[in-house]
Amino acid sequence: MSNTASHTIQLIPRPGQHDGEGARVAEAARRHLHLHTGAVQTSAVYTVRYPLTAAQLQSFAAQCLQDPLLNDAALDQWAVAPEFKSYILVAKGPGVTDDEGTSAQNALQDFLGLDLDIRTQHIFSKRLYLLEKELPETDLRHLAEELLGNKLINRFVVGHTAQGIRDFTPQPGGGADSTTHTIRLEHLTDEELVQLSKENVYALNLEEMQAIRDHFYAPATQISRAEAGLTPDPTDCELEILAQTWSEHCKHKEFAAVIRYRNAVTGEEKEVDGLFKTYIKGATSEVDRLLRANGNDWLIKVFSDNAGAVRINKDSLFVWKVETHNSPSAIDPYGGAITGILGNNRDPLATGIGGARLLFNTNVLCFGPPNWSGPLLTGQLHPRRVFEGVRKGIEDGGNKSGVPTVNGAIVFDERYRGKPLVYCGTGAVLPMQLDGKDAWEKIIDAGDRIIMAGGRVGKDGIHGATFSSIELDEAAPATAVQIGSPITQKLAMDFLLLATRRGLIKCSTDNGAGGLSSSVGELAGISGGATVELEKVPLKYPGLRPWEIFLSESQERFTLVVEPSKLAELNALAAEMEVELSDIGQFTDNGRLDVTFDGQPVASLALEFLHEGVPRKVLDAEWQLPTLHEPKLPASLDATDLLIKLLGALNICSREAVIRQYDHEVKGRTVVKPLMGRTGQAPQDAAVVQFNFESWEGVAVSNGILPRYGDIDPYQMSAGAFDEAVRQIISVGGKLPNLTPGDGIFWSVNDNFCVPDSVYDPVTNPDGKQKLAALVQLCEALRDMCVAYHIPLTSGKDSMKNDFKADGQKISVPPTVLYSMTALMPDVRRAVTSDFKAAGDVVYLLGDTYDELGGSELYHLFGELGQNVPRVRPEQAKELYQKVSEAHEQNLILSCHDLSDGGLAVAVAESLFGDDNLGAELTLAGALPAPTELFSESHSRFVATVAPEDVVAFEALMNGRATRLGIVTDNGRLVIRHQDKTVVDAATADLREAWSNGPVNRVMAGEELTLQA
Repeated sequence: MSNTASHTIQLIPRPGQHDGEGARVAEAARRHLHLHTGAVQTSAVYTVRYPLTAAQLQSFAAQCLQDPLLNDAALDQWAVAPEFKSYILVAKGPGVTDDEGTSAQNALQDFLGLDLDIRTQHIFSKRLYLLEKELPETDLRHLAEELLGNKLINRFVVGHTAQGIRDFTPQPGGGADSTTHTIRLEHLTDEELVQLSKENVYALNLEEMQAIRDHFYAPATQISRAEAGLTPDPTDCELEILAQTWSEHCKHKEFAAVIRYRNAVTGEEKEVDGLFKTYIKGATSEVDRLLRANGNDWLIKVFSDNAGAVRINKDSLFVWKVETHNSPSAIDPYGGAITGILGNNRDPLATGIGGARLLFNTNVLCFGPPNWSGPLLTGQLHPRRVFEGVRKGIEDGGNKSGVPTVNGAIVFDERYRGKPLVYCGTGAVLPMQLDGKDAWEKIIDAGDRIIMAGGRVGKDGIHGATFSSIELDEAAPATAVQIGSPITQKLAMDFLLLATRRGLIKCSTDNGAGGLSSSVGELAGISGGATVELEKVPLKYPGLRPWEIFLSESQERFTLVVEPSKLAELNALAAEMEVELSDIGQFTDNGRLDVTFDGQPVASLALEFLHEGVPRKVLDAEWQLPTLHEPKLPASLDATDLLIKLLGALNICSREAVIRQYDHEVKGRTVVKPLMGRTGQAPQDAAVVQFNFESWEGVAVSNGILPRYGDIDPYQMSAGAFDEAVRQIISVGGKLPNLTPGDGIFWSVNDNFCVPDSVYDPVTNPDGKQKLAALVQLCEALRDMCVAYHIPLTSGKDSMKNDFKADGQKISVPPTVLYSMTALMPDVRRAVTSDFKAAGDVVYLLGDTYDELGGSELYHLFGELGQNVPRVRPEQAKELYQKVSEAHEQNLILSCHDLSDGGLAVAVAESLFGDDNLGAELTLAGALPAPTELFSESHSRFVATVAPEDVVAFEALMNGRATRLGIVTDNGRLVIRHQDKTVVDAATADLREAWSNGPVNRVMAGEELTLQA
């Protein structure tokens, strides 16, 4: 054997091989940091702390790590070509999850037939970057920390190659810091209470801090604290638990507030007894009543768990959750996005008993323009850098977990440049019964054990819940961003699936916002109490204090409820599946959340005060009519030129270069994909995913989001976004629910509200009343649309403080609501795609066009907003949707595409992108001016094609709701006439080129953009 037990394997690109990662690093350094690195070469480095012979080391490197076509291996030496003058070594910190190192270790174990302890790390992965230029060490470190890693979890070694490469390999070890502080609140002034909240990122207002102070010094509380062995003053852990539990992120205080609403335009005045209670829960309660009255009882669980659940059939449930990860993505785009995906995966996975099988991911992203050339505030990242980082995080979060990303959208607006909106959605399938119990129920008894499963705890994610509840500024804490490990989560996911099916787990939940504090605190409400022993919680690295252990949001963790008699079998399964379990306490029924460290109390809180003690807000909202006008477009417009410009516009152009980075095929169940047709480039309206391979049942998935309309009319923006999501599902062959008794067509909707600070303050937020009034109108429209279509809400999220403040300026997002919809597809084989199929097919416009160019992409080309916003007419829309669904049922529709951004002309062009040989000759009705008929974005409309032999039956069925426009041709040109005049004449290939060569694909190709957004 070798005399040393430590070896290094460096994988370097072979001569002549393109180093794509190195090129990206050099370009990103130039673009974002203005550093000129010259050529950059990247190497994967593995340190092996295990005694191997030279022959074993060489064989392991060659057969397990090296790709002989792409790289060479250097063993126990640094391979540095003379042209490289600087280097950056990026390693993991002590105890940080190392997916690549763990995978290599597993390979070594299999290769040599070893039996290595999975909890002891023997192989450590690193990345070595060699730079052509000799840069100062300060620049090298800046490059490393900004673009190559996260200083919270990575260690960086930088220097000049002439002095040799200095290595770093973590030395695991060390324990927690047992220090717990008490904080005397009793005599603090109001100003001191507010300052304490701000300094400690509690995100609590004065009234809330006063309520906490009064509670702790009440005689009854003092008695109970003395009995628990605690001092009269609260501990740091107790205040952190209360701040997390009472955070806007967790308690949704503004959606629960009493709102005094006044509409200065109509004179209406009313008091809203909670937005959630009145409009969201109230709407779903009304829809549930309508469904059950008609024999449809598929709505199983809403609002009370990690995700909503609806019945697919007698054997299974569909579980669906969408939420945001905005603030973390603003300061660490990659880390924020990957944990948004992974965290959202855990919600359906740990609903009810747990163990749902993940079916798909979705994502909707809102960014500032990637070609932004204005100034950046202190702490603000460039929108292009945010876009690139978030996209990469979504890629890794989904692809490495083996969950297909099937649907999404990207929206650009200058107001998202301060804080992006990152919506992540996950659908899953859960058996109706697990071990003879209703799978959606959570049942916990005193004496059940609290088991933490999955990743270890670190400082990443501390204050995540409270941080997400305040405005973002230049002092945002780096520790608020969690660090995701898809491989660790995949192992925990597979373990949870098997453990629940063996009846070893009573119920489960994920460790998301607030970590153990949130998960155990919420589950304790079911049993009536809990005791947690923090010294039993495994740590990623040393030095965490008790409150940090309890509040950390480190990822890939679940809290499991386990009966003591089943612990041994559960532990054996976990060891077999390489998942770490820790028994950290038990549930009780004493009405308290007790937390100890090494037998000493660090927190003891009454559950009633913890969950119900937060003071209710009373807020004022007042709606004033915005000053708007309807612009006059130039008298002579070239509609062909306008269409080409619209197809290349930032909010319409192709997203193919983004889509192709996501795996939407894994699992083999994606029937309608993001892009289809013979070219593979025709955009689709909704995804369709098959549940399993035992039946043809599946689900359609859509998203509706229209923030620009909110500048004109918040109510119609919300209604329009809801209708957009509905018609996308109708387009692919979906059917509205509750049309016939017991039809069983489930729909499941997540609402996600992202708005700027809407609490009025005469100095810091003088327009708060107007913004809150807009939020009220968004919710009013949601209620009205849910009831009109009989579509229930099953889960959702609100994010209330989407502002960025620095240098005396504030950037606020436009009030934005996303409706993420799913609906049962009884037979996925009947799904219809958007692309035109064959020459000779007849083209129809379904629905009615109105003079509604307000907020349109056409007006945006001219820098105008307008005031005639598209309006939803739900009764007319519902009648049309029923006819379209019946036409689908009778196989009369060959293609169908909903009309949205850019209107009819854009929709027709997109329908041609599946085949450049196809074109269309169309004639418009001529009742409205040509720009209006071509580019109006009126809702509830489709462009569809029908085979010539089915025209009579189709028109009879549609009964006047379908307008024949013309036919599909085989000459590869789109020709549109209006009042006997040709207004559009363009080759399909040219239209597709304009669309494909838009700004999004060019960003992905690394181009600099000079176009205006």
